[in-house]
Amino acid sequence: MTRLIHIGRALIFLLLAMSAHAAAPKVQSLQTFSSLSGESQQCVGCHKEQNIGLYQQWGKSKHYGANVGCYECHQAAPTDKDAIDHEGYSISVIVSPKDCSGCHQQEVDEFAKSHHAKAGQIIGSLDNFLAEVVEGALVFNGESPAAVSGCWQCHGAEIKVLGNGDLDPTTWPNTGIGRLNPDGSVGACSACHQRHEFSLVQARRPEACGKCHLGPDHPQKEIYEESKHGINFYAHVNEMNLSSPKWVVGEDYNAAPTCATCHMSATRDLPITHDIGDRISWTLRPAISEKVDAKAIASGKKVKPWQDRRDDMKNVCVACHTSQWVENFYQQFDSLVNLYNDKFARPGKALMDVLKKHELITPTGFDEEIEWTWFYLWHHEGRRARHGAAMMAPDYVQWHGMYEVAERFYIEMVPQFREIVEHAEHEGKTEAAADANKVLDEILSRPEHAWFSGTEPDSVKAARLKAQKEFKARYASESK
Repeated sequence: MTRLIHIGRALIFLLLAMSAHAAAPKVQSLQTFSSLSGESQQCVGCHKEQNIGLYQQWGKSKHYGANVGCYECHQAAPTDKDAIDHEGYSISVIVSPKDCSGCHQQEVDEFAKSHHAKAGQIIGSLDNFLAEVVEGALVFNGESPAAVSGCWQCHGAEIKVLGNGDLDPTTWPNTGIGRLNPDGSVGACSACHQRHEFSLVQARRPEACGKCHLGPDHPQKEIYEESKHGINFYAHVNEMNLSSPKWVVGEDYNAAPTCATCHMSATRDLPITHDIGDRISWTLRPAISEKVDAKAIASGKKVKPWQDRRDDMKNVCVACHTSQWVENFYQQFDSLVNLYNDKFARPGKALMDVLKKHELITPTGFDEEIEWTWFYLWHHEGRRARHGAAMMAPDYVQWHGMYEVAERFYIEMVPQFREIVEHAEHEGKTEAAADANKVLDEILSRPEHAWFSGTEPDSVKAARLKAQKEFKARYASESK
């Protein structure tokens, strides 16, 4: 009997091991060469003297260990738009995702499906209009320096080749994530994998994303640093095992996740992905948030459903948290996004829409105060609140987020709206003014705005006043 028990246990352990092996994410391997090519040897001969920093970075890279040298990445066909003749070889200064796909096809294919790959399509956006027109002027080879050194360095730009073969300085250097390359490919792998070392450690740290994901309108880096995740990362960075080839959360590290952990890296059940939206369920970028698949569904396209994306993100979370903890977090997150949408974003858009409908504001963007107010509300404060809830940063939800959204809506946007409508009435646009007032009155008659319109029930006011008196009394007694 004892022998049978031991055999049974051995079989169970064997089955568990086989199951774990089957579910384990595939470790990405690099194509290797038996020796460094003659072309790359010639490149290295010069560049180790002329560009010692690049040579040293390459020497520390996995490319070096795989005998992948300068020529393997920079070689070009003479007919390529950006090809130049250099020391007898046809090369391109730009290494595009198409070039990287020679060894990293899966990663490039995944990236091409991502929202990152579309970031260079910024022309025509409000942000680019600000940088080109409102902030800037087309004084640098027909472009605005504010766009060239600002927006395009994160979003990417179309890399232009001048008539003499040089790269247009308005578009190069550029490592924007959605860069439009001369070879027709989209993106810049070096946006995240800094050349020429292409360090896994560097790409996995939150700073890798901080070049672009910070600031007043998308402060994910600052939000992360405020969160328990960020606090724990910096406190226990030496325990993060950042150089592990597979880097599976819960196995290779458990101190904290980084941006890469949640959005890209392997779990015990999921493989690595370079589609950073693959686990995102809400889109928090536009004025009104919607589920990430809503736009595709509306246009008749079939994409990965938001529920499946959320399930994959939960798979990351449960490496360290209980399922109940994760479920409750998502209820908190959803409720904040819905509150922002319903109380401020949809009403704000309705106010702007009725003004545009009746031409009570001009078609030119940002030439009237209320347009700046609305932009701040959703593009800055509204994003901060939503991102704060997504990444558990309470100060960004409250003081940098919903508090400023509310102040912007009640104390700026509503009075500005009323002033525009009043001017319309004086100018004889009575029907337009009446329609606009009707929209505002309907919004402010809703229960969530009752405190502002003065229509709260007396019982609600009395309960709040009672709580305020009790707080003041408690505070006064504690301060003695």
